[in-house]
Amino acid sequence: MEFVYLLSIIVAIMFISISFFQVLLSLGYPLGEYAMGGYYKVLPKKLRIVSVINAIILLFMGFVFLQHTDVLSGFDFLPTNILVWVFTIFLGFNTIANLISRSEKERLIMTPLSGITFILCLFITLS
Repeated sequence: MEFVYLLSIIVAIMFISISFFQVLLSLGYPLGEYAMGGYYKVLPKKLRIVSVINAIILLFMGFVFLQHTDVLSGFDFLPTNILVWVFTIFLGFNTIANLISRSEKERLIMTPLSGITFILCLFITLS
């Protein structure tokens, strides 16, 4: 069980890192080729709002995994058993979407990041 505990911390750090990336996108940094299909170098304002929402969701996802594995406690009302499955399945689809992205940068960077996160989340979910 200590291994799952450690994996959830790693997953949370990955979610925090990706969330930080989303914040950079929302602030107009020229990293758009690594996200959302790579259509823009700098995201337009509407997509910057999407990036802010993505950042918040990613932080919540990290929190749920930490709660699910009892790294954090106090929010026992959250249905973490359901949420970790939903998030894990989402990550599986997200990995596929990154893999077929027209952006080479997104395929090379975000696909492995998403794929590794998916595998770790799947391991946690199945434990």
